[in-house]
Amino acid sequence: MNGDALLPIGDLARLTGLTVKTIRFYSDRGIVPPADRTPAGYRLYGPDAVARLRLVRTLRELGLDLPTIRKVADRELSLPEVAAAHAQALTVQIRTLRMRRAVLAAAARRGSTPEELEPMHELARLSEHERRDLIDDFLATAFGGPDAAPGFAGIRRSMTPELPENPDTEQVEAWIELAELTQDPDFAVLVRRMADHVSTDLTRPDPTAMVRDHVTPALRAGIAPTSPQAAPVIKAITTEYAHTTGHDLLPLLETANDPRRQRYLQLLAVINSWPPPDDPRPAFTWLIEALASNTTADAPEAGRT
Repeated sequence: MNGDALLPIGDLARLTGLTVKTIRFYSDRGIVPPADRTPAGYRLYGPDAVARLRLVRTLRELGLDLPTIRKVADRELSLPEVAAAHAQALTVQIRTLRMRRAVLAAAARRGSTPEELEPMHELARLSEHERRDLIDDFLATAFGGPDAAPGFAGIRRSMTPELPENPDTEQVEAWIELAELTQDPDFAVLVRRMADHVSTDLTRPDPTAMVRDHVTPALRAGIAPTSPQAAPVIKAITTEYAHTTGHDLLPLLETANDPRRQRYLQLLAVINSWPPPDDPRPAFTWLIEALASNTTADAPEAGRT
């Protein structure tokens, strides 16, 4: 058969892998019109029909609608422009589907009630601007608004989640849980108490890091918080803490040891693609027990500075 021969619909179906019914459907809609008909009225197609049908099949599998496909096939629309627009639309759909999947996965994992599902869905659907407003309100409650101490600016930035444009399911789940935490008034008060213990002078050491640095070697050495060997550690911490802050140590430890604080930092790391944070709670728990045990002469004053 030469290249200019017209093809009956059965041959066209064999060459393209499409059914006769499908080709007839596209033909009736003007996407692949017949070039001629036999005396008996059967459709005949030109040699370009094979390539045209293969393009139609590919574009349909990619999700384009038939009117757009016809315009691309007729060269009324540029394929690169159509592909770019469709790719952008798919990006939005994928983001929406990922959000929905994350909400459903979180609901399944938590065993959520119908009443709990709606607020989770609303948190997942927030725009970037709405997410930022929600976090800004929380951090303003914890650290103060525009008139807050300048030293808190860096701390606020370090506690700000930045959900990427195309987050994965884990990041969306983490965002939902973190956003729920920020809506807890008790948690905002807890962070506010932490801020009260932290100096806004960034040249001074972080007291929680100082506690961790002193206690971690004791934990590794297997020193019990109630043993006499704990006394030098207690003394070093209380002396340095008094010099650094002038605040009571026990309230800081009890506040910093709250599991919600650590959970916020873990979720923040997931959202921002940061390395997982160290968990300082074993060190805080050790020191709380050590201060409460009063095992040395210096210990009765260890909790107060």
